[in-house]
Amino acid sequence: MIKPNLQNIDKTFWVIFLSLIAVAIIALFSASSTLVYMHHSALGPIGQQMFFIVLGVIAAFGIQYIPSPWIRICGYGLLGLSTLLVYSTMIPGNPLVVTINGAARWVRIAGITFQPSELAKLSLIIVIADQLARIHSEDDKRKYFYRTLIIAAVVMLPVMASNLSTAVLIGLIIFCLWIMARIPWRYTLSVVGITVLVLGLGYAIVEFGFVRPHREMHGPFKRATTWVARIDRHFAISPLEEGSGEVNKFVLTDDNIQEVYAAVAIARGGASPLGVLPGNSKERDYLPLAFADYIFAIIVEESGFVGALLVIFLYLAILFRACNVSSRYNDMPAMLMTMGLALMITCQALISMLVAVGLGPVTGQPLPLISRGGTSVLITSVYFGIMMGVSREQITLRQREQKTIEESREDVPIVTLE
Repeated sequence: MIKPNLQNIDKTFWVIFLSLIAVAIIALFSASSTLVYMHHSALGPIGQQMFFIVLGVIAAFGIQYIPSPWIRICGYGLLGLSTLLVYSTMIPGNPLVVTINGAARWVRIAGITFQPSELAKLSLIIVIADQLARIHSEDDKRKYFYRTLIIAAVVMLPVMASNLSTAVLIGLIIFCLWIMARIPWRYTLSVVGITVLVLGLGYAIVEFGFVRPHREMHGPFKRATTWVARIDRHFAISPLEEGSGEVNKFVLTDDNIQEVYAAVAIARGGASPLGVLPGNSKERDYLPLAFADYIFAIIVEESGFVGALLVIFLYLAILFRACNVSSRYNDMPAMLMTMGLALMITCQALISMLVAVGLGPVTGQPLPLISRGGTSVLITSVYFGIMMGVSREQITLRQREQKTIEESREDVPIVTLE
């Protein structure tokens, strides 16, 4: 039996990974009170998430030993599968699709419910990185820019229909990969300009054509009214309440209940540098989905700004470590893939935290590895496994090069002068 070489694993990545898991476990017990009440037992909801966490650790450990070229090959197959599954969510009456809170983002196969968009994010980064790494000339830059743009557009169209924030996040990461691949600015900025124009026009159409007249929207983009309403509510530009001269943001409604209780949790945590301490949260019993999208608000409530800074540091450390590994690696596809995955985790975490503290409109983005959700935990663990694998390859390669240099020195004959 061949034993894996534990000496070459990236200990820094593992410390970050396990630290986030420790935070996740503590937050899970603190924020799952409503689930425990619904199931009349902590064993069900908490035990299920612990199972996915353990499975994620095992997956990350095993994936770090898979050669990065194999990862890139598998990425193409996974992209094809995930694209088919994402498009299947747009088919009316599809028995495989599960709708939760009005969003058809989930697919249930063999009793397992997951979001195919999570698989699409992972595979799209791998494929885009592999394509951009093939650039060797100025002509290649134009060729692979348009190729990656088409691939991204095909995958992101169905994702955008059910989850606009995820589509925007994917677009941001691809833009960063274009910059790292030195795609000319005239190409990248033209895409940004067209995207902003389309989103702005779409916002105006939905705002004045459906939201303000209180008309219901149908079709694959029926959730557009929800997105626009969230933006209006966050920036206080929604239509005035009947019989009043202004919108009262302090009146608790079904639409703003998450933001209000999250703000209360943040305020309670900010009263002390260490918050109210783990296990003493009150808002977890009132905040809907405290264990998911707004789990950072509970973390702040129970650990104050010290705990908040620790969590922010851990996510930023992922990006810093990926930069350090990539700067010393000669394999361009592996470098772009590592940076893309690190950016995805870090940017998603920052967006989730900004929403939780009230600095952004509601997006539904979970906090990677910490928010409850089996698909999210497993996919994030795969991200870590791939990044660890690239780092392990780099360490092994450096050791081989050093050994070759030392052996060549030993082969040089010693000449003495008499």
